[in-house]
Amino acid sequence: MQTLTVDLGDRSYPIHIGPGLLGRPDVWRAAVPGRQVMVVSNTTVAPLYLETVCSAFDDRRVETVVLPDGESFKTLDTLGNVFDALLRARFDRHCTLLALGGGVVGDMTGFAAACYQRGVDFVQLPTTLLAQVDSSVGGKTGVNHPLGKNMIGAFHQPRAVVIDTRTLVTLPDREFAAGLAEVIKYGLIRDLPFLDWLEANLEALLARDGAALTEAIARSCRCKAEIVGRDERESGERALLNLGHTFGHAIETGTGYGVWLHGEAVAAGTCMALDLSARLGWLDAAAVERVRRLFSRAQLPVTAPASLSAEDFLGLMAVDKKTRDGQLTLILLQGLGHGVVRRDVPSAALRATLDAFCH
Repeated sequence: MQTLTVDLGDRSYPIHIGPGLLGRPDVWRAAVPGRQVMVVSNTTVAPLYLETVCSAFDDRRVETVVLPDGESFKTLDTLGNVFDALLRARFDRHCTLLALGGGVVGDMTGFAAACYQRGVDFVQLPTTLLAQVDSSVGGKTGVNHPLGKNMIGAFHQPRAVVIDTRTLVTLPDREFAAGLAEVIKYGLIRDLPFLDWLEANLEALLARDGAALTEAIARSCRCKAEIVGRDERESGERALLNLGHTFGHAIETGTGYGVWLHGEAVAAGTCMALDLSARLGWLDAAAVERVRRLFSRAQLPVTAPASLSAEDFLGLMAVDKKTRDGQLTLILLQGLGHGVVRRDVPSAALRATLDAFCH
């Protein structure tokens, strides 16, 4: 087991990474101080791991709520099921919520914890690669709106993140590949040696090799923990973690939540960001092709959906959370391993990228 720390002063918390950790409550029970525990999961993950997690609390009151699975259910209506369960159980403000599932479950459980009685504790137990390397760390919580992804939410940090690498054995190949998009992101924005490592070890990752998985997850989490520790509420550096997301969120919203997986949309969106960076003179054709090849090897899309026009992208991107005073914020690369936040991208260059990807 490896343990990292997200350094936020008196709100700091550990990230535990290792095989079989869901069955090791001695590692993480200290993060659940109260007597009331609500485990939130979904219809896919609950049959696999819910009993294991609940059995860790045989000396406490444990209730469960199982949500429908999928990005299309990441809504305020579905979130109401968690509040209903908490209120029916008469849980007080000393309860703890456990998020057992992927990014949707983690985001919704964290948002419920942020809101219930104005804030209660929660713990992340992520079971997908994407959630393990990205969404479970950093305290971003929320739900989608028909007009924009993750537009309703709150910053609410967990008390701990428990990453059981064995849960990836049951993860479908498409979901696993989607998680690799976020892993590759860390190499692109600030860790070129990690990008080199990913190119050399991608086949081991796709084969779910335990040592390779632990290394990739730990390096990804370490990068995110360092950034979050310096910029918790995304006033500056943390925005780098959104490489590919402005384009990607437009893809998810425009095609309908769940049609493209988040990581798939991020991969295509990152390729669009690379193209734009090249048009600005910051990347050469060889660097762009190098990254496109890595995404393709990881079984991820490198082109935008045919159903979206350039005008569709522009309209959807206008409601991105990073937009400030009507000015679009984009994460681009001034060289591989060197992400930058830019609000001054020439509209002609952006339009040229959109025209190149939209047919």
